[in-house]
Amino acid sequence: MKILVVGGGGREHALCWKLSRSPAVTDLFCAPGNAGIAEFATCVGLDGGDVEGVVRWARLEHVDLIVVGPEGPLALGLVDACEREGLAVFGPHQYAAQIETSKIFAKKIMERAHVPTAEYRRFTDYAEAHAYVGGLAPPYVIKADGLCAGKGAYVIRTADEGEQALKEILVDGIFGDAGKELIVERFLNGIEASYLAFTDGKSILPMLPSQDHKPLLDGDEGPNTGGMGAYTPVPFVDDTMDARINRSIMRPTIEALAEAGAPYSGVLYGGILFEDGAPYVLEFNARFGDPETQPILFKMESDILPIITACVEGRLSEIEAIRWRKGVAVCVVIASRGYPEKPEKGKLIHGLEDLRGREDVMVFHAGTKADTDGVYTSGGRVLGVTALGETYADAIHKAYEAVSCIDFEGMYFRRDIGKKALLLSNK
Repeated sequence: MKILVVGGGGREHALCWKLSRSPAVTDLFCAPGNAGIAEFATCVGLDGGDVEGVVRWARLEHVDLIVVGPEGPLALGLVDACEREGLAVFGPHQYAAQIETSKIFAKKIMERAHVPTAEYRRFTDYAEAHAYVGGLAPPYVIKADGLCAGKGAYVIRTADEGEQALKEILVDGIFGDAGKELIVERFLNGIEASYLAFTDGKSILPMLPSQDHKPLLDGDEGPNTGGMGAYTPVPFVDDTMDARINRSIMRPTIEALAEAGAPYSGVLYGGILFEDGAPYVLEFNARFGDPETQPILFKMESDILPIITACVEGRLSEIEAIRWRKGVAVCVVIASRGYPEKPEKGKLIHGLEDLRGREDVMVFHAGTKADTDGVYTSGGRVLGVTALGETYADAIHKAYEAVSCIDFEGMYFRRDIGKKALLLSNK
């Protein structure tokens, strides 16, 4: 089977690594890929945002299946374009992908489905929004409606912060069209988890819950990023809570999307916050998470290809529960100095060769580029060092031991990834 993975980050490296282990895969391509992906797939010089170019190339190469990684190509309608040309593709249509690309669309779907989420108001006018927040007692949250590369959500803790956020979004227009409308919602207080599930629009096959670490600095301080690390499983999501999330959030959302004329196939990712023991949806994403995908797929024992093809063909109900390797998986992201605002690039990475061939450690590349004399940094998040251990403590130790083998000028990583799980589980 000839497969094309679209994307070039750590998530796509994990997908390519996992797909390469499937006996049914004969040819594996990735557009555009990175230095790590090149070890498992042929990298193609195409940007995922070039919808026409990707479709044209896939047709010429007679690709059997396209797997879309990032949200950008989904928002541009890559899935729709592929299907118009008779190409099998994994991911939601452009309209359904609004569950991620529009906060307001997502809220409407949740209202239709009676899914628990924070109460909100929507605004397009600065004066109206300013008058409304003037009557609120912080904390509360302001979110730009569209995709803002992870920077469109503001947790407001003072009146001045609220005024500044409204000005940046509605007056200064720092997010362009993505910020023409915004929502102000109640602040939910609790602990978060990421809940990813495969779906064909009818059936749901959940993955293991995971937990992302978005802030740049230890202790969840500093600016938000794309994610500085993740682990799975999550100690506070037991089988009972897992069933509750499926029953009260994931299934009703899939059903409501279908009722709204947006049948959904692919991966649905719920950002869940637990307040007083009850799950609430913070946001939905229309694809695999990054970096959650890295530890989830490293721990997955089942072949992922039959699951993906079952989603595409509308027969996910035929797939039994996913098999998982025993233990805990932890991913520590190594970033470049200056991330997330102005990451440095072009730094030679040392130590990667020392970690090759290990069964319990995998280094997933995100922002890397190969040259004749080695592998160089080419982005903000550079590597996702992922380890599998018997316990949380064991996996954390292995991950940071592997991180210590790697070096490049200006490298930065959080030193507390998985600490919350360690405290909650005592393992």
